[in-house]
Amino acid sequence: MKTIICGAGQVGSNIARELASERVDVTVVDQSVELIARIRDTLDVRAMVGHASLPDVLEAAGAADADMLIAVTFADEVNMIACQVAHSLFNVPTKIARIREQSYRKQIWSDLFSHDNMPIDVIISPEIEVAKAISRRFTVPGSFEIIPLADNKLRLIGVRCEEECPITNTPLRQLTSLFPDLNITIVGIIRENKSMVPRGDDHLEIGDEVYLVVDAQQIERAMSAFGHDEPEARRVVIIGGGNIGQSLASNVEEQFTGVSASLIEIDKEVAMNAAKVLAKTTVINGDALDPEILVEANIGNSATVVAVSNDDEVNILASLLAKRYGAERAVTLVNTMTYNPLLAPLGIDVVVSPRAITASTILQHVRRGSIRSVHSIGENFGEVIEVEALETSSLVGQTILDSRLPSGVIVAAVLRSENIIRVDKNTQIHSGDRVILFATKEAIRKVEKLFAVRLEFF
Repeated sequence: MKTIICGAGQVGSNIARELASERVDVTVVDQSVELIARIRDTLDVRAMVGHASLPDVLEAAGAADADMLIAVTFADEVNMIACQVAHSLFNVPTKIARIREQSYRKQIWSDLFSHDNMPIDVIISPEIEVAKAISRRFTVPGSFEIIPLADNKLRLIGVRCEEECPITNTPLRQLTSLFPDLNITIVGIIRENKSMVPRGDDHLEIGDEVYLVVDAQQIERAMSAFGHDEPEARRVVIIGGGNIGQSLASNVEEQFTGVSASLIEIDKEVAMNAAKVLAKTTVINGDALDPEILVEANIGNSATVVAVSNDDEVNILASLLAKRYGAERAVTLVNTMTYNPLLAPLGIDVVVSPRAITASTILQHVRRGSIRSVHSIGENFGEVIEVEALETSSLVGQTILDSRLPSGVIVAAVLRSENIIRVDKNTQIHSGDRVILFATKEAIRKVEKLFAVRLEFF
């Protein structure tokens, strides 16, 4: 498998790291000498300086026999032209492009990316993906992550253990007896910025970030078991009126009946544009770091503040200030991951990483074969994978106990004929089952062998 990644920024380098860890032949192209030098120093991939859309640069990168091109430079036009050149001159089978400008995505121009015009197989819009990810969190108050699995029948949820959590210091193996009717599997724990795969004798501690897979019909009970009984937000204040802020406000207007939203934007022109686009959202032109503006936005009666401006520091400070003035919960967009260890102790409830969301979305489209979906969790911790058990899989016909799963792999749930099967050591895998499992980065190669069909790429 040979992949060319155009763009060595945060998203491109993250994707390169993910693919290189699975021994994929990766070449990264970027105009920045500094970014390429960093890639060469930190990753076992080929990296070259050059303009990603130029034919001779792509030829030098190996486009003639490449299986995939992923274009994630900062310029939409470069990404689009790179895909066009890869198709027209080198017949690269799969092209994925990140496109930020929403004008390109309007329905009236939908033919633009058809096979006969500009053949891009998958288009990723980071702003839309981030807005969707934040919107999903509104549906489960108290969660910092929520991802649908198995045709929405299951959810991957991230929840933080607060002081009110009633199951801290309880061995995880006892949770089944404490909650016999609750279909839940804990697949990962992050404690003091260290990732761990849970075992039966482990227990939860205050401050732990816990990832769990749960039956979608039992989410409320699962959250209650972790001490989270927060009501759904009825008022939301969004800080930042750019593409993410506008997309999020539109989602609130369309999907959340009974939720009122206000939007604060410091740039007058951007605020005026947002006011034209948004029908039900109150748009305020002002500085979110100004207490008077927060009072005008009625921040004291807001259940949730969502800071999604283009400035990490503004997002962090505005979130903390909003909570001081009465906001119950802060969802904060942060691009610089070095801030992460500081944010939870400061009082930030949910940290949103556009880089991680975009990279995870792209990786879902990269995998093929029996893989239905892939979702990265934590910083290079592992992946929650939804995979179909084919007849050739060594797991088929065996129980979980007999299958001798490698270290770092947890089978969280099985979907069989539209029914969710609660997993224990005696659960037997059948051909055609959709298996939801977690695998650390180190274990993914071993998971490939378990399912007989390699977790391969296009």
